[in-house]
Amino acid sequence: MIFDLDGVLLDSESAWLAAKRDVVDEWGGRWKDEATRAMLGMSAPEWSAYMRDELSVERAAEEIDGEVVRRLLEGYRERLPLLPGAVEAVERMAARWPLGLASSSNLEVIEVVMEAGGFARHFRHWVSSEEVARGKPAPDVFLEAARRMEADPAACAAVEDSHNGIRAAHAAGMTVVALPNHEFPPGEDALGLADRVLGSLAELTPSVVEALAR
Repeated sequence: MIFDLDGVLLDSESAWLAAKRDVVDEWGGRWKDEATRAMLGMSAPEWSAYMRDELSVERAAEEIDGEVVRRLLEGYRERLPLLPGAVEAVERMAARWPLGLASSSNLEVIEVVMEAGGFARHFRHWVSSEEVARGKPAPDVFLEAARRMEADPAACAAVEDSHNGIRAAHAAGMTVVALPNHEFPPGEDALGLADRVLGSLAELTPSVVEALAR
């Protein structure tokens, strides 16, 4: 099984959004209404370049990336915004299958969450989309997670919450379990690609996934 991070295990989309907006405002850029959805699923190189080019932040993309992550992690070190049932869901699934993680978050952020949330011992591998050529909705990060796990993508189930994340997991050829994001719900066209749509992590059980495999 391969989990997404933001919106699946962490209630973090608003934290990312606040950090990005603050950097845009304080560094002389101009926020656009469409920016929030445009950046969902982008890798760090992609969204930092978007902030530079489309939101007029006149800094190097690497500098933008570093400042957003610094602000985000300040908040995480005060309180990690775990979603209800995240720890229990991971424990249930890890008892049945090897786990991987495929996230748009920076690798630095993933590693903080893995340690602070107590997830590290349950996951065989974790991959950031900054480590692959393209962010979601391209399948690259899911395919890389499967490769590191020495697993056939078609034998993997992916747990995703976002429009582009669901599309990415489907494009990777995986069985897709959707947990629709409550802040930025996926569109019906993306939900139509999911093999099962759940209402909460409490509903994510081995029996649900085994039924999909059959």
